[in-house]
Amino acid sequence: MQNATLEPHIDRVERIKQEVIEASKLPLSLAITNPRAAYVDEDFFCFEKETIFEAGWLCVAHVSQLKQPGSFVAIDLLEEPLLVIRGTDGGIRVLSRVCAHRAMDIMPEGFEYPRTGDAKLLLCPYHHWTYELDGRLKGCPQMQRAENFDKAEWRLAEFRSEVWQGFVFVNLDGNATPLADEFADFAKLIAPWRAAEMEVVIAFDWECNFNWKVMIENWLESYHHLGSHNATLNPIMPAQMTWTEPEHPHFIHCHLPYTNTLRTEILEASSHPKELAPGFLPIAGLSDSERTEWNVYVGLPCFMLLTAPDRVIWYRLQPVSAGRCKLVTMTLVSKENLAAPDLARTLEREAEMLRNFHSEDMVVNTAVQRGLQSRKAVRGRLSHLEEPVWLVQRYLANWAQNARPSERSKV
Repeated sequence: MQNATLEPHIDRVERIKQEVIEASKLPLSLAITNPRAAYVDEDFFCFEKETIFEAGWLCVAHVSQLKQPGSFVAIDLLEEPLLVIRGTDGGIRVLSRVCAHRAMDIMPEGFEYPRTGDAKLLLCPYHHWTYELDGRLKGCPQMQRAENFDKAEWRLAEFRSEVWQGFVFVNLDGNATPLADEFADFAKLIAPWRAAEMEVVIAFDWECNFNWKVMIENWLESYHHLGSHNATLNPIMPAQMTWTEPEHPHFIHCHLPYTNTLRTEILEASSHPKELAPGFLPIAGLSDSERTEWNVYVGLPCFMLLTAPDRVIWYRLQPVSAGRCKLVTMTLVSKENLAAPDLARTLEREAEMLRNFHSEDMVVNTAVQRGLQSRKAVRGRLSHLEEPVWLVQRYLANWAQNARPSERSKV
């Protein structure tokens, strides 16, 4: 048999795809993990990049980060330098940061250019070409001798984008189904939180030495509450009580209910919830079930969102390579919290709590990726509590068969 390291990359990717497809055909009761190569092979990651990520919707910002004209978020996504910015017309756009003159990234990452801020104009530091907030070329010194040069023809390129429930998404290839259609059912589920009216109040950056699917699978399944979070999350959201909604083509939805004791205490203390437990001000108008559980979502492929009784947690995931991704973990709360007299103390306490359980995940995810690098790694069996891992597998398999999720038949 040909050595895997010498196997032509096209054949190798096709073999990995076929193994993923075959695994996805198994029922949950017989499910096994994806082949290790799906997490470590760079050519397979290139397949995912070109087939899944560039064709799908990727979340890049929240509207609370773009409050006024000129507010921006700079992000490098799949080697595309992007600028998410609010224009003078109030509209939010996703512009390319590549100057139309000599292709310089006008805010290169890693050179002390801010990743967020406010701008009146966009300036390329190379030759001082300047652009309006909507990407139109405003100034270009010493171009008067260039024949047939029309400033109107030279602007920063724009990517297709949509604002959904307060989150800004980009579609790199410009051909995706409208996000509002894909996430219509998703929108109904999170509507009570009014995420578009929330504010980002806590953010942590993480450099992650593991595959994007390791992050997604760990985020969704609560089986690991028994191990990684046995002292943090499992006491209030026991693994054995968690469950997953039936398969949906565009998102995965998992329920993490509180213990019966805690649920009873919360419902009985509805008139004075701040006396029951620390946290932010509760979201008004939630149902009893919404007030007594966490709901964990992945809008496929990698929009990670969690709704809790007092907050929304959003993970901005940026796949980089087979063994690396970037992550920003953010907490959003209702605006009422901003005027609370104890806000500073609450933020400090909640930031420490979030850092602790995020760190627990970082440890295990890094260790899983290291294990997947081993030639001794085997394809393990899945617990019924790992149904979300099985659903991710099925999503990936459908892309491996060149079918968009909206067109797929059950495998």
